[in-house]
Amino acid sequence: MLDFGFSEILLTSAIALVVLGPERLPKVARQVGNWMGRARAMARQLSEQLEREVSAEELLKEQNNPKPPAVNRIAPPPAPYVPPVASYVPPVAPHAGVVAGDPPAPPHAEYTPPSSAPTTPPSND
Repeated sequence: MLDFGFSEILLTSAIALVVLGPERLPKVARQVGNWMGRARAMARQLSEQLEREVSAEELLKEQNNPKPPAVNRIAPPPAPYVPPVASYVPPVAPHAGVVAGDPPAPPHAEYTPPSSAPTTPPSND
């Protein structure tokens, strides 16, 4: 708004000191400060009043223009809960592939599951 630099303020102060004198300068500066404070308060009140008027007009327009029913603005229901797939697989026991009737494996032998293909004895041809 008003762009005063340091040199302009210094020049204005020097002229005011010469014109008014050292006795009257503090009184005049106090009066000018009071006037500026009143002007700022009036400007703030004016802007607050304008804001209230604008918001009152918007509220009145909103009341006069009905909105669609609230049912149309409701969000759809959430999807049903689906539990997560289990990621833990228990370890396989060494006797998991043994079929009933098979002889037990020796205690220190490596386990090999029985094959589903029939075994034929080797021929001596």
